[in-house]
Amino acid sequence: MSQLFARENVDIAWCSGCGNFGILKLIKEVLEELSVEKKNTVIVSGIGQAAKTPYYIDTNIFGVLHGRALPVATALKLSNTNLTVIAEGGDGDMYGEGGNHLIHTIRRDVNIVHIVHNNMVYGLTKGQASPTSQKGFVTGVQVNGVVNEPFNPLAVALSLQAGFVSRVNIGDISHAKEVLKKAFSHKGYALIDILQPCVTFNKTNTYSWFKENSYKLDVSYDSSDFDLALKKAFEFIPMPLGVLYQDTSRDNHFQKHILGENPKALYSVQHDIQKLQDLFNGY
Repeated sequence: MSQLFARENVDIAWCSGCGNFGILKLIKEVLEELSVEKKNTVIVSGIGQAAKTPYYIDTNIFGVLHGRALPVATALKLSNTNLTVIAEGGDGDMYGEGGNHLIHTIRRDVNIVHIVHNNMVYGLTKGQASPTSQKGFVTGVQVNGVVNEPFNPLAVALSLQAGFVSRVNIGDISHAKEVLKKAFSHKGYALIDILQPCVTFNKTNTYSWFKENSYKLDVSYDSSDFDLALKKAFEFIPMPLGVLYQDTSRDNHFQKHILGENPKALYSVQHDIQKLQDLFNGY
């Protein structure tokens, strides 16, 4: 395979063995295998180790404030519906600082792929608990262990009637690739929660732990059954992997009926600059 999306001569600021390497490989290979146009692809990310991923991919990128990737990704897609738009970041970035944006992005159901690196810890800021950390997880900040229930992104997404909800383990990259390709083909918002280890700050949720405490949904599983998907979303140990739910009847209602089919960014706009200046000078 050629390296169409590979960015050359960059120092990758991740620890050896980090699950982010697998996710970087996954995204680049899926984009290439789906023949996604580089010039019409934008990856938006916030702050964190996971959010550095787009800087190692040779395409258009947009770096934003912590937790703010989703509204920017939404704006990009709505301004130019021809774009392939990916919002990408970690569990803290997307489910913590960006939690409110998560809710309303799902409600709008704009056609973007939402990739979340879920290592159940904050990696960039030296290992405090994240929204998905398990109860009892001990950190340098939570010295007596986490006392809160972990955030359940799949259940939240389903409760908001997201059209595509999935989870994969980066330790099984072939299965992850299969699911991510389905996310790209879905019409509407698509969530893919990727389990991945932080080898430095999370010695509990390791590659082996994720493998031992998860299972792939059977080929007979009906991903159109909402009630079944919601039940699966609340399974924790073991955690189900695959497409928990997909509604193939979605028609991008917000994108199509509110904004129309033609990308606003491609409209021809002509203004008499002098009139605008005169108007401004009048204030």
